[in-house]
Amino acid sequence: VKVYKERKSLVHSLNDTKTAIEELNKLVSAVLVLVMIVAWLLVMGFLSTQVLVFISSQILLVGFMFGSTAKTVFEAIVFVFVMHPFDVGDRCVIDGIQMVVEEMNLLTTVFLRYDNEKIFYPNSVLVGKPISNFCRSPEMSDSVEFSVDVSTSMDEIGAMKDRIKGYLESKPQYWRPAHSVLVLGIEDMNKMHMGLYISHTMNFQSGERGGRISDLMVEMKKIFEEVGIKYHLPPQEVHVRYVGGLTANAAGSGAVLPPPR
Repeated sequence: VKVYKERKSLVHSLNDTKTAIEELNKLVSAVLVLVMIVAWLLVMGFLSTQVLVFISSQILLVGFMFGSTAKTVFEAIVFVFVMHPFDVGDRCVIDGIQMVVEEMNLLTTVFLRYDNEKIFYPNSVLVGKPISNFCRSPEMSDSVEFSVDVSTSMDEIGAMKDRIKGYLESKPQYWRPAHSVLVLGIEDMNKMHMGLYISHTMNFQSGERGGRISDLMVEMKKIFEEVGIKYHLPPQEVHVRYVGGLTANAAGSGAVLPPPR
């Protein structure tokens, strides 16, 4: 299935590249034909100096009117043929949105978002944007952050690390064995923030990251339950006062109690 998808993306990429080259060829051919006509008229003596000056002024006027369009076309050409940051089928992140390249043209690129919405980007706009390409990235890393009670013993933390290590080593097709479990900080002397840092055996092109992380978090929940790692909310002080013959909870819970007898 993976090979089929790669071959399909390659075919689409080649077709889109061919289309872009054909569009560029038409544009360059039109300019060359115009230049050749002017040169032929000059050689044959059909153009006087006055006519040539008039044509030049009109060309400058057209250039002034369509200067922004020419700039846009030039930037698009540079983006498609020089920079070429992605191919059809690549999974990319642009403006914080993860999308798959659906179609590439000379002036625009069509992306398919996670909800199958098609988004059209002018290539002249993309040329100035940072683009993350998962397909061209090497094996990628990931992290899972969690919190435990600060009273958790070192033996329990050690057992948790051993169980996590065993799980990662039992899934060599998903995870690299090298990993780390770090303490990131302690909050209010009751909560200890920790992080698990792991490496995938793939990049995020295939879209399997979500499923792998989900399975890992479910396994971590099982490990916490079996090892006995929990988090308890710290005790909170509650003040009670009388309001209009009733007892109100001043801690903000909204409960109203009858006065004591």
